[in-house]
Amino acid sequence: MKVTKQEYSEMTKQASHNTKSYFTIPMAFLIGGLICVLGQALIFLYQYWGMSTEKASSLASITLVLLSALATGFGIYDKLAKHAGAGTLVPITGFANAVVSPALEFKSEGLILGLGAKLFIIAGPVIVYGVAASILYGVIYWVFSII
Repeated sequence: MKVTKQEYSEMTKQASHNTKSYFTIPMAFLIGGLICVLGQALIFLYQYWGMSTEKASSLASITLVLLSALATGFGIYDKLAKHAGAGTLVPITGFANAVVSPALEFKSEGLILGLGAKLFIIAGPVIVYGVAASILYGVIYWVFSII
């Protein structure tokens, strides 16, 4: 089937949906902002409980990753992203979602070949390597600190 440029242009117009930027841009701003506000609230909460700013910030990051991974696992993150668009790409929650989503998609293939292998898709290599390296470094540090 040979398609002319005009026919292709017409087919593209019919298949494409118009973006409602008057709605999507404010929603991305609102949801992204609320995620950031949640992170700041967690920092304040952890500081209120007596932690230093550095520890509270680290724990808030860990909490956001955990909440994002759980929300992805329960299907909440996808529903939120449908309305918020780029607002859910706030780096820390977006990375957690990017790691968990492919793993959940292939969990039926088993823990090693499905779930474990798919953790390395998209942002997974960076995060998994970082976590594994930090655990290894912690073990080495611990071994040398008790000697």
